[in-house]
Amino acid sequence: MSSLDIARSIAFSGLSATQVQISVASANISNADTKGYTEKTANQSSSVTSGVGTGVTITGISSAVDKLLLKSLVGADSDLGAADTTNSFLTELQQLYGSTSSSDSSTTGTSLANTIAAFESALSSLASTPSSASLQSNAVSALAAVTTQLQQTSSGIQTLRSNADQDIASSVTDINSDLQQISDLNKQIRQQAAAGQSTADLEDQRNSALQDLASMMNVSYFTTSSGDLQVYTGSGQALVDSTAHPLSYTALPSVTASTTYSAGSSSGFSGITVNGVDITSQISSGKVSALITLRDQTLPAAQSQLDELAQQLTATVNAVSNQGTSVPPPASLTGTAPVSSTTPFSATGTVRIAVADKSGNLVSYQDLDLSSYATVGDLATAINGISGLSASVDANGHLSISATTSGNGVAINEMTSSVGSSSEGFSDYFGFNDLITGTGASDIAVRSDILNGTAALPTATLDASSTLTAGNSVLSPGSATVVNALSSALTGSTNFGMAGGLGATTGSFTDYAAAIVANVAGKATQASAAYTAKQTAQSTYANSLSSQSGVNIDEESANLSALQNKYAAASQIITAINAMFSALMTAMSAS
Repeated sequence: MSSLDIARSIAFSGLSATQVQISVASANISNADTKGYTEKTANQSSSVTSGVGTGVTITGISSAVDKLLLKSLVGADSDLGAADTTNSFLTELQQLYGSTSSSDSSTTGTSLANTIAAFESALSSLASTPSSASLQSNAVSALAAVTTQLQQTSSGIQTLRSNADQDIASSVTDINSDLQQISDLNKQIRQQAAAGQSTADLEDQRNSALQDLASMMNVSYFTTSSGDLQVYTGSGQALVDSTAHPLSYTALPSVTASTTYSAGSSSGFSGITVNGVDITSQISSGKVSALITLRDQTLPAAQSQLDELAQQLTATVNAVSNQGTSVPPPASLTGTAPVSSTTPFSATGTVRIAVADKSGNLVSYQDLDLSSYATVGDLATAINGISGLSASVDANGHLSISATTSGNGVAINEMTSSVGSSSEGFSDYFGFNDLITGTGASDIAVRSDILNGTAALPTATLDASSTLTAGNSVLSPGSATVVNALSSALTGSTNFGMAGGLGATTGSFTDYAAAIVANVAGKATQASAAYTAKQTAQSTYANSLSSQSGVNIDEESANLSALQNKYAAASQIITAINAMFSALMTAMSAS
């Protein structure tokens, strides 16, 4: 081969190499804003034949990604995924509790504390005229607002738990998609590498899938010598090795306050499994981890606080309401405590049970020595002995006392009665004059007959004089004793137990409600601050990786300009060599 042939071959190789480099530079510029894309470089080397340079060749197209920086970014993605989810849910949780008022004494806010304060205000107004039907109605409505808000807040918490459960299922679907994508890309990368083709773009796609996976759950990973990316849970359970191992999870159709997750249990929330192994506890970061924590810890803690408030409110209000009776007295009283005729009855002191007409005038009465009765059946028998009364345990398992003559009603004064281990008053123990029903925040409510107006508030009291005379008025509808006692019980000191991270405390109901709202607000503020911090950290790593391996438009534009000059130079060399060939051919023809 002549020197001119060698020179032309070298020029053509330079031209070809430059074309590839221009193509790569153009792709870099075009994908500058493509998420996950990294700057590609056409690697060039000299071609040498028999010790003589014969041009240049492109050995491959690669990208330079700092593996340690990528690992840091993957970890930051997991942290941000968890922080973002927690912040979002706690913001919604805080909104459930309503807004606080700017004044501690104001009832214009919508928080639980303000709603309870509004009830206290209604009681204050009722105390001035206890017999007022309109003021009683206002008090009932104000109490109903409290119980309704507790129910709605509790329902909202369970809705958030259900949403978290559904989000876990949705995230598992997304995780499985990422795992399959990584597995598929592993196969494509092996094929491309075996064919001597560039795998850089496929590696970018795989890294993007890895980052998306990490945002949902923490993973560990490494790249094998064959170029496969293998992915594992934090505790080493394989997610992608020679194939993808999809996660399994089934969300519940409905969630209640009693729904829980327990590893290995067939009831409640299911576990997140892979190849039959429950990996729920292995997920310690990412969106799914946050959802599990919210569903199983944070939100149940909020429910626990509401239940403590609801249970104490129910016990306190009912303890006072059972000291009174309504006017006219009800034709019958049915307790709420579950009992049977054989239920042991342990009590001391006396209770007064009377029959009165619609005007509150005495028909008959008797003071019972409660220490004389061993069972609820014995007590019912004694009440049956009071003229004008009938007592029995009904089909629902509740003690019921009824007036036997139409137009008459039943009234109770607890006197010195002390029943059961908690030493409750007689009426309170059986729940004859309960104002509130329910066992917690999810079902707390004002007694239905009082709420719908078919029964009046038990604001009157049965005369406690040593002896009573038939025909005399024994009910005092104008007394504020019960209303004032109820107001004092709400504003006085109540012992609240530990619940949902709140320590045991003593204070008023508005104080405790305010503490609940403040606790949630504090958690929401912390979650917001954590999200901001994690977002900043993730952005720092992402920007560092982008700076190290991303596309710099200015640099690529300058490089493209240089490549254009290089291409033009190679073209000129070829033109010159062709001219030299023509001259040589002409000279040879002339000779």
